[in-house]
Amino acid sequence: MGVINLPESERNALAAIDENVLRSLIDKACDEGRQSDLNRLPLSSCGAYVGSKLYNFEQALKRYREAKSAKNRESKHYSARRAGDDLSFAVMSMKQRMATEETERETVRIDDNIMPPWTFGRKLSVRVYYRWRGPDEIDWQSGSIVFRHEVRPRYVYDPSPPKRKPSAAKQAEQLQEELGSTWEDLTLMALCSVRDFFREGGRGSDIPEEFEVVPDSHDGHLNNYSTIFWKTPSTASV
Repeated sequence: MGVINLPESERNALAAIDENVLRSLIDKACDEGRQSDLNRLPLSSCGAYVGSKLYNFEQALKRYREAKSAKNRESKHYSARRAGDDLSFAVMSMKQRMATEETERETVRIDDNIMPPWTFGRKLSVRVYYRWRGPDEIDWQSGSIVFRHEVRPRYVYDPSPPKRKPSAAKQAEQLQEELGSTWEDLTLMALCSVRDFFREGGRGSDIPEEFEVVPDSHDGHLNNYSTIFWKTPSTASV
């Protein structure tokens, strides 16, 4: 999933990029209105975040090239430079994330390769596997935690009734889509919760084997604090 661990291909691409060279090539691309030299850097292999900023920069350069009047060219040139700054910042941010991951992997490793079930029921569960060791320890210890959540289907009020009631098959399909989306949210939150627990100095031996997530008290759905297993709901937001 790439939630906790960047894929090896992305790490290699990020490691191959010198930030000073990138900045120089971005400046050159802005001056010339094209990115030919920038293509020699593996930016397209650095993940979705960098890829989106690269696309925005490419489009900004295109608009600059196509601008006709002096005023429009000046405006589009400024926009291209802003997009170039965003691209440079994205690469820098991802390199910082990579460095943080490498440091944390010395003592904590979380498996974020979690496959979804074939079908979803209203009672969802996500198991997160992890390994940890103390700063001065050699041997790793292993563990896992299961996050459980019973879904309350969402009902959207529509004052205009449908012309035709959805078939049973269509209703089942819509329910699976909702449950699948909730499972993805639960998985993301569960992984981040285990990661944040270790970042706050927690030890794997203190992680429970199971945790019933705490839904929002108003609508019964997941919120930012639902999977924080080491704090009570009243202290989770503190």
